[in-house]
Amino acid sequence: MNSNELPHGNAFKPDWEVTPTQAQKWLDSGENIMIVDVRVQPEWDFAHVKGSVLVPLDQLETRAPEIEGMLEENPGCKVLTLCHHGVRSLKAAAFLRDLGIPDVKSIAGGIELWSRTADTNLPRYERQGMSVWPAGSKPV
Repeated sequence: MNSNELPHGNAFKPDWEVTPTQAQKWLDSGENIMIVDVRVQPEWDFAHVKGSVLVPLDQLETRAPEIEGMLEENPGCKVLTLCHHGVRSLKAAAFLRDLGIPDVKSIAGGIELWSRTADTNLPRYERQGMSVWPAGSKPV
């Protein structure tokens, strides 16, 4: 891990990403944050960040008004997107920014890195399609 608690060689994009530890610090300090988790239901069921909102990436376009409504009720709220490794959440952040939601950021490394740095009690997993199983074990 480097000084940002990211794997060496990680192409961290500070204009687009925050680290899991930074996001956890914001949550712990009571910062006004909404975490939009864009994974699928089986991933969410296996492990999720407390207080996050599940909006799978393939539902983001149709459920965007729901997110916009939550932000209208909660002015000044920072929006962070989360997935398994950080790819889907970057796509989600770009989509939400295109809708006019300012400064949306993806959580770098996803819940995988979150479970290694910000909350080591959060279980790690592997997935293929809609199947999810504990990291290091064989698929069920």
